[in-house]
Amino acid sequence: MGWLKRLFGMEKPQEAQVNPEPQPVEQAQQTAAPAATVQQVPPERVGLNGEYDQSGLAKRVALAFDQDQQLDDIETLWVAQTGGTVVLKGKVPSQDILNKMVSVARSVNGATAVDSNQVTVG
Repeated sequence: MGWLKRLFGMEKPQEAQVNPEPQPVEQAQQTAAPAATVQQVPPERVGLNGEYDQSGLAKRVALAFDQDQQLDDIETLWVAQTGGTVVLKGKVPSQDILNKMVSVARSVNGATAVDSNQVTVG
């Protein structure tokens, strides 16, 4: 089972990307004119296909882990996010694997920090 399936209960969408181009979001203005403004999705909220997704960063980090041959699904580790911070929780088999995971997570667009304080090694 892969990271996306285990953490989010979803298969990888067909066009999923770790760093997709964000899709613009139209929001109607609160004025008498029916004009709309276009806003960009914040980098940490960009989903797997560029859409708005509250957990977009965590899902894209999970996808990046799925795409890395060295990072098999470690069933004792979870990925979450707090704003632009990727939060890793649980247990990993070695410090080398944790270092690799932190490096991969940092490479995902929208990740401003990686918190691995809740990870134990061994």
